[in-house]
Amino acid sequence: MKFSYYPGCTLKTKAQKLEKYGLDSAEVLGIDLIEQKEWQCCGAVYPLASNEIATRLSAVRSLVDAHTEKRKLVTICTACHHVLKRTNEDLKIDENFRKKANNYLELENTYSGEGEVIHYLEMLKNEFGFDKLKEKVVNPLNRKIGAYYGCMLLKPHKQMQVDDPENPTIIEEFIEALGGIPVVYPYRNECCGAYLAVNNKELTEKMSNNIIASAIENNAMELVTACPLCKYNLELKNELPIKYFTEILAEALGIEEIIG
Repeated sequence: MKFSYYPGCTLKTKAQKLEKYGLDSAEVLGIDLIEQKEWQCCGAVYPLASNEIATRLSAVRSLVDAHTEKRKLVTICTACHHVLKRTNEDLKIDENFRKKANNYLELENTYSGEGEVIHYLEMLKNEFGFDKLKEKVVNPLNRKIGAYYGCMLLKPHKQMQVDDPENPTIIEEFIEALGGIPVVYPYRNECCGAYLAVNNKELTEKMSNNIIASAIENNAMELVTACPLCKYNLELKNELPIKYFTEILAEALGIEEIIG
């Protein structure tokens, strides 16, 4: 199983261990994630102005590269996944953006969003299979874990198409495949404050605290998320262990660095 892999900036700097857990786990599972050689920052935030072309060009380059290699494009970071997938959808429906992006990049063949962007979790569920993943577990988690989805993995649903934005199950299914006990709680897909942490830390802490309190009230022993920014915000309170999904994956697969 071969995929083009887009790492993004956070996983190459402050969150290198989170990437390593994901890459090591893929290797154990026999999945070949081929890192793109000339990837650039995707911009981290999807621009809301439709006439904002330049900030989406780096995403277009990665999309074109993966399509040229005839591989699906996989990301571990939810923020990167969000930008790449929505940019790919823009190329399908926005003629003005498609024309300008193709002209600027001087592409030999017009790219119109024919490729596919998938999150690492989607890769595990739809390409590898959670049933097969369950068979690979050597260290079942056997504890109560709450999934925290945040906003960007699920919304807007029309573009992202990962799961039901109001009642998602993909992370709970993932936890269950790893031998954990998923905890469903009311705030699991409420916003943690996201980038408000930069200029309104107090509001971010309040929003994150509501999420953690909801999880604790429903007997979660820890939370797992697929977004580095969500992980950062939720850790501010320090009342509940906050894990990245690649951490618990590597733990369940018995990767030495995790369990040693």
